[in-house]
Amino acid sequence: MGGRGLSSSGGGTTGDSLQHRNYSDDSVAITFRLPFALQPTRLDTSIRDFTTRFPIPAHHIYLGNLGTATRSVLFLPELKSGWDPGFHAFDAYKWKPESVRFFNTNKPYTELNYLLGSKVEQMIEVLHTQNIRPHWNASLHYRLINSPGFFKNQKTNHNNYLITSAYQSVNKRYNNYFILVGNKLQSGESGGLKDDQDYLNDPVYDDRFNIPTKMGGDQPFGSNFFSTQINTGNRYREFSVILRQQYDFGRKDSLVTDSTVIPLFYPKLRFEHSLNYSTYKYEFIDFLADSLFYDSTYSVTLSGKTDSVRLFDSWREITNEFSIYQFPDAGNLQQFLKAGAGIQNIRGYFDSLNQSFYNFYLQGEYRNKTKNQKWDMVLSGKLFLSGLNSGDYHALATLRRMVPKNGSYVELGFRNTNRTPSFIFDRRSSFYIDAPQDFQKENTTHLSAAVFHPKPNLRLSGHYYLVSNYTYISGFYRLRQENTLFNVLQLSVEKVFRLGKNFNWYSDVWFQQKTGGVELNLPLVFTRQRIALEGHFFKNLNLSTGIEVRYHTPYKADNYSPLHGRFFYQNQTEISNRPDISLFIHLRIRSFKAYFRVENLNAASFQNGFGFLNNNTPAPGYIYPGLQIRLGIFWNFVN
Repeated sequence: MGGRGLSSSGGGTTGDSLQHRNYSDDSVAITFRLPFALQPTRLDTSIRDFTTRFPIPAHHIYLGNLGTATRSVLFLPELKSGWDPGFHAFDAYKWKPESVRFFNTNKPYTELNYLLGSKVEQMIEVLHTQNIRPHWNASLHYRLINSPGFFKNQKTNHNNYLITSAYQSVNKRYNNYFILVGNKLQSGESGGLKDDQDYLNDPVYDDRFNIPTKMGGDQPFGSNFFSTQINTGNRYREFSVILRQQYDFGRKDSLVTDSTVIPLFYPKLRFEHSLNYSTYKYEFIDFLADSLFYDSTYSVTLSGKTDSVRLFDSWREITNEFSIYQFPDAGNLQQFLKAGAGIQNIRGYFDSLNQSFYNFYLQGEYRNKTKNQKWDMVLSGKLFLSGLNSGDYHALATLRRMVPKNGSYVELGFRNTNRTPSFIFDRRSSFYIDAPQDFQKENTTHLSAAVFHPKPNLRLSGHYYLVSNYTYISGFYRLRQENTLFNVLQLSVEKVFRLGKNFNWYSDVWFQQKTGGVELNLPLVFTRQRIALEGHFFKNLNLSTGIEVRYHTPYKADNYSPLHGRFFYQNQTEISNRPDISLFIHLRIRSFKAYFRVENLNAASFQNGFGFLNNNTPAPGYIYPGLQIRLGIFWNFVN
């Protein structure tokens, strides 16, 4: 996450906002604030980039069905210190507390979103937010992702739900933030296509659902999105309740107008308490286990020819955190000094063991965005003094120089993280099936720089990673650690070219290269290119239509371990794909938005008559669908 990603508009420019509109029947002033943000942000209603509405980022590959495991083709190491269960292949579909939006709106606001794709792929999303009182907002958010898949044993069913509340007292001294967020993720696992014959080029298997897979047996196709039964796959459940309270001491003031008196308050000192209660359940099940597959793949011996396999890690976390803020300048709340401490109590439940852990940590932060909007500085750090992750830490520094008149900026960043390897590398985890071994703490240094100028609409960025004690999986289940130091360099160019009055070319190119003998394979180049006809037509039509191409150079892509829900290093199979090609029509008419896309045109083949059977490959044994059509309807209402 961390603020990185491919821009949707060629350099960080924001899209059209609801607040720009002035329709008499649906005019609304709505903003939102992220948990750690200082300023409110307007809703972005731009239609240029489908990935702002789609859960899988543009730079991710996935295992052939919406809802299956994903990973970035760009090098993005874990940079979170402290306790980590270790399951991240489904992070793209999770709602996380640090990304929750606290709204403020003058009218009740509702979004109804529906996406329908080939093979009954569906995504349903509902958002409602309103201010109960002028200083109290509440919101409800729900999303369902369900997709039977083009291939056997890859059915997915994900549910996300979120309730938030943001309250400020009338005297502006007290703030209360409440978050209830849950993720219930279920994904069937196929183990990839069987490789005992060439199924992809056999006309008998033109319907790809007929190709046998290594896991899951011969399950029939099912399109009922209320059905959640998965006999072979991963089931993850995460639930968090967070309550954050703040009380400020400072100076009262008021703004007198012709008819009203508006109370003002300038804090000098803030006390904050955060309480976090969370549960995490990670389960792999296979009720149709093939003993030959588990013996040859995982060196796991089952009692019979067919048996069941179940691995289960469950956690309960309670964190109390206390912080003090000091605001040096009462007229600039974007400058403050923060110091705090927290204690984290963790209870782990495994197959045949349960154990309690704790962490005690200190943290601090200095932030300053100057009044003239020219400088933005952040310094922060966190140190685990004792407990399960004693010695873990992270340190962060960023500096941005902005030119407010034209929106250009230069940004520099530094981060160093020392972290205990994820818990699946701990022998107490049920998912640890390798020989016993010990792992040292990972250390990663990340240097970054970026420059953006709006006149040529150009953004240049660079990332340099220096990594030691890198942990990874090799050969489906073998846990490894690279003790020697290695580095990865990434450079990117993001540029928007004006091809005519209404034609734009969005060009994003990433280059990355590792040095050192670490078992890590990366594509040398990843690029995303979009050429679109864009503009306002007729009275209310906002249109973006054109072609999108994504491509990465050939490389030995990571394979995937269903049992661990993790991608792993392999060095035998090189992936060399055609560019992914899509045609799209995105439009907005007032509060109505529609996205129509025809994807995977690159799969066109004339080998056995015309068809879309030249499938690209995200990982060894897995393939993308052929021609895929998606229609998304997104509608917002103002009550």
